[in-house]
Amino acid sequence: MKIVTDCAADMPTSELEELDITQAPLFIQFPEGEVNSADISADDFYNRLEAMRPAIPSTAQPSSGLFEQLYRKLAESSKEIFSIHISSGLSGTLNSAQVGGEQAREAANVHFWDTMTLSGGQRFQVLAAALGQRAGWTMEKIQERMAAIREQTEVIYTLETLEYLARGGRIGRVQALLGSVLKLKPVIHVSHEDGKYSTVSKARTIPAALQSLTDYLVSVYQRTPLWVNVLHGRFQQGAEMLSEMVEERLNVAKLEVNRISPVLGVHTGPGIVGCAVVPMKLMEDLI
Repeated sequence: MKIVTDCAADMPTSELEELDITQAPLFIQFPEGEVNSADISADDFYNRLEAMRPAIPSTAQPSSGLFEQLYRKLAESSKEIFSIHISSGLSGTLNSAQVGGEQAREAANVHFWDTMTLSGGQRFQVLAAALGQRAGWTMEKIQERMAAIREQTEVIYTLETLEYLARGGRIGRVQALLGSVLKLKPVIHVSHEDGKYSTVSKARTIPAALQSLTDYLVSVYQRTPLWVNVLHGRFQQGAEMLSEMVEERLNVAKLEVNRISPVLGVHTGPGIVGCAVVPMKLMEDLI
């Protein structure tokens, strides 16, 4: 079985290669042309983003035709394909994939999965699929584990500014924070109910926002052993601050610090910092 995801999963290239995971592109549309998000480094992207202000690039999901071509090519070595994507509440990527799968149905048998999240939370589910397959698990067992991870994972972050979310039209239910309070630092997570952004709290400074973020995680997980993936755009100081807070207050079994994909950074700007968190018990028998 071949596994497909998209670059919103924030998976390192080495991980994709080691686990033989195919990554569908998400595109960033600059005035001078379109680029695959996977083909631009985070620092190059943020340099271009800041140089464009007050304009902002747009993003585009893969077309159904691109998915059809991808599935047909993969089907040459395995007709069974498992396509795992960013929340349908945040992107139309899954819908494009499903249409592409229908177009390629005589060549490929494609199974689809809505992670109902993105970034590190999406990555945990993709890892479970790839590692479960490597361990010889059935599709039923893999999906059962992925459902548990989907239910028990938190993706939560704060932003130095809401400017990029507002200009990119991705504000969703955090729109009440707009207008005169743009300078506030919101704490936003991906809701388990619909896979969309929802506001947890707001603060006046980044340290206070990170404290509130950590408070929320403590309320959810208590002393459960956790795999914590701290993520940031171009905000190393914030990532270090958050890493210290979670290690001090949570039961961290595994800690990583990674950069988010440029295609997600379009809507957040460089000053994003947060984390994806999953109970270690849901991953430790796979790694």
